[in-house]
Amino acid sequence: MLRRDLESGVETKDNRALNNSNFNNYSAAPNSYVYDPETHWTSWLVPVFVLANVVVFIVAMYINNCPTKNQGDCVAKFLHRFSFQPLSENPLFGPSSLTLTKMGALKWDSVVNHRQGWRLITCIWLHAGLIHLAANMFSLIFIGIRLEQQFGFVRIGIIYLLSGFGGSVLSSLFIRNNISVGASGALFGLLGAMLSELITNWTIYSNKAAALLTLLVIVVINLAIGILPHIDNFAHIGGFLTGLLLGFILLARPQYGWLEQRHLPAGVRRKSKFKAYQYTLWIVSLVLLVAGLVIASVMLFRGENGYDHCHWCHYLSCVPTSKWKCDDS
Repeated sequence: MLRRDLESGVETKDNRALNNSNFNNYSAAPNSYVYDPETHWTSWLVPVFVLANVVVFIVAMYINNCPTKNQGDCVAKFLHRFSFQPLSENPLFGPSSLTLTKMGALKWDSVVNHRQGWRLITCIWLHAGLIHLAANMFSLIFIGIRLEQQFGFVRIGIIYLLSGFGGSVLSSLFIRNNISVGASGALFGLLGAMLSELITNWTIYSNKAAALLTLLVIVVINLAIGILPHIDNFAHIGGFLTGLLLGFILLARPQYGWLEQRHLPAGVRRKSKFKAYQYTLWIVSLVLLVAGLVIASVMLFRGENGYDHCHWCHYLSCVPTSKWKCDDS
């Protein structure tokens, strides 16, 4: 866990006394809410997201009703209508692709030719199988709860949903022949936000080099896994880039000492709430985010193929080897 280095990182007796004095002055002031970088929120949105994903998966299995369509071939038949599709069709222990499509899976033809843009959002709540669901939900709990405790449900909710949308848009630009489901794009968005939060708040952390290296290793490993067949790495990349930019916009922390100076006498020169480089990152990220989402969405609904503009991009999603071949998208 990152440890904040508050200025010099050393608390002296004089500083402690000064802080106590400031606290007494604040308690006497009129009640008004100000952003406190030390505030910790109770995480409730991430657990709700996890519950929603589980409920949607149960509903998908109920609608799938494998025994009525695959007599004798279903997996875990004791679950009756909740039993899984044959492993030859879905090795992740889940419903059929037809059921997922009916419930809102991301499908290029439906989004572009039938104007079902809502699939760009609904697909992030669907999962291909029990293994897929468990992996994503454990990751969401591990990453999301900590972020929500630090920054609150509003900002983390925005990052999660917009990252999922960004991942869906990029996925649709490149993948046309297969459906795509899962919260992976949104999860990569949270990873991207963690990285940009560390960068934009670089001066207040002490063990930042180790934290940065750890985050980069995690991101690289997960993106590398995405080059295997049948994994939608474009959703991962789109979600990560969206979350990275949103982190610069939403997760910047005020300079240490900014809160204390709010009660200084009039005429005393005050610190800016944020550092100059934080403002610069905020502006650049906002421009890139809006431009990127607008341009990609326009390209998508015009029916353009991403490979026409990036001929080598297929290597970002799947690298063919002697062990496997990559399906044409």
